Amino acid sequence: MFSIEHEFDSTVITLVDEGEKPLQEDVVINNFAECVTLEQFDPRTEQVQKITLSPEQVRDLAAALDLPEGVYQIRETGSWGA
Repeated sequence: MFSIEHEFDSTVITLVDEGEKPLQEDVVINNFAECVTLEQFDPRTEQVQKITLSPEQVRDLAAALDLPEGVYQIRETGSWGA
């Protein structure tokens, strides 16, 4: 399950784990114009862990989910190079 909320300066997506136990903590994704942050509470340290990705890294991640093993670079023409 997930929710989407539009804030003043970002879109906030929250991913809720509904699978088999043990369940993972919610993941909160903040999509800003200049970056995307992913946050998840770590119960071992009792702190929120945060990762910041550039828009290019998000683009590459989305593409990587559907590609086989290898090294890739997105070219300006929109084609893929291995």
